[in-house]
Amino acid sequence: MGKRIVDKSVKKMAAPEQGNRIEWDAEVPGFGVRITASGVTSFILDYRIAGRQRRYTIGRYPEFTVAAARNEAGELRARIRDGHDPMEERRQSRNEPTVGDLATEYLNRHATPNKRPSSLRMDRQMIDNFIRPGIGKLQLKAVGRRDIEVLHLSLKTTPYAANRLLSLLSKMFNLGIQWKWTTDNPARGVPRFQESKRERWLATEEIQRFREALDSYADRKDEGENAEERRAVRRNAANALRLLMLTGSREGEVLKAEWEQFDFLRGVWTKPSHNTKQKRVEHIPLSKPALKLLESMMPKDASGPLFPGAKGGARVSLRRPWIQACKASGLVVAEQVQGKHRMITRYRPTVRIHDLRHSYASHLVSNGVSLQIVGKLLGHTQASTTMRYAHLQDDPLRAATNRFGKIYAKSKLHKSGT
Repeated sequence: MGKRIVDKSVKKMAAPEQGNRIEWDAEVPGFGVRITASGVTSFILDYRIAGRQRRYTIGRYPEFTVAAARNEAGELRARIRDGHDPMEERRQSRNEPTVGDLATEYLNRHATPNKRPSSLRMDRQMIDNFIRPGIGKLQLKAVGRRDIEVLHLSLKTTPYAANRLLSLLSKMFNLGIQWKWTTDNPARGVPRFQESKRERWLATEEIQRFREALDSYADRKDEGENAEERRAVRRNAANALRLLMLTGSREGEVLKAEWEQFDFLRGVWTKPSHNTKQKRVEHIPLSKPALKLLESMMPKDASGPLFPGAKGGARVSLRRPWIQACKASGLVVAEQVQGKHRMITRYRPTVRIHDLRHSYASHLVSNGVSLQIVGKLLGHTQASTTMRYAHLQDDPLRAATNRFGKIYAKSKLHKSGT
């Protein structure tokens, strides 16, 4: 029969040459301490349930003290008497899905088949850069509101990105509930940061500089092998940015555009539902400069994508030419960043590609085009979306207030005349 296990006896245990050595406790049935040939000491509990003999590892010494291990063994035996199997419960717990597992399922099952490439790319970046490193290893049932709040707070310097992260987590957990992976959404109710809507668009002078930068970028001379091919790629990108400016379209709509969508006789671009944000067909009239641009681009066999990519199919990004054009037109700030061997200068645009869309709408509104018409050109389904440009319609308001100004001035003249 064993002796009562105490700290002193555990410290004196000698490791066997091979295998392991176990000393059993005299007070708690099945409770023992085991030491392996490598010197690892652990507390264990032997028990029998449903006719099966099991050995459960409570924890390592000295992380677990003898007193803590003895208490744990007593609680485990009470659970075993109630029909629980600690070994099976531990196995099931280890197989519980994690936040990382849910993120993978979200991308494969929801985002990839349903979201636009740009939105999918943003989701992947959020998941890979913040969610997986932050809470990816946590089991879903262990994630609490505090975990979400801490992750959200870590991005407080970029409130827009922080709130997008929160929205993504909430969507993931809602789908997890729908898929029976979890029963709770810990992101629900976490307060968002206050966001300031971006009010940036290109002034007329900036548009002129940007157009000149695109001309220089497209016509830049190259030498050496494949020089003409590189020029063609640059012209392709410059034309895509020009079409963005001339139509106020979204980047994805322009890059996915195909020649079959354009009716040059009527001067209309029909955007298919699978290319638009609202998932509905849009018929957009084109300006004369836009038609002239398209006609200058049109190949003999006008079919397939307007802006083909290097690996076939449509081009997927304008990021590099956008930075080059912004740099040439003075729409960047220089930043010093640490390279592999030295500090290097990088140029960050002060405007986004999406701001070309804002520029298109803002100049139309400022020149008297109604919000309803602008909304139709932009493909807005909600009038409230276009209302962000309402403050630019100040000419009618100024005219109205000037009327009272004239009344006020006349009243003063009338009084002095009497």
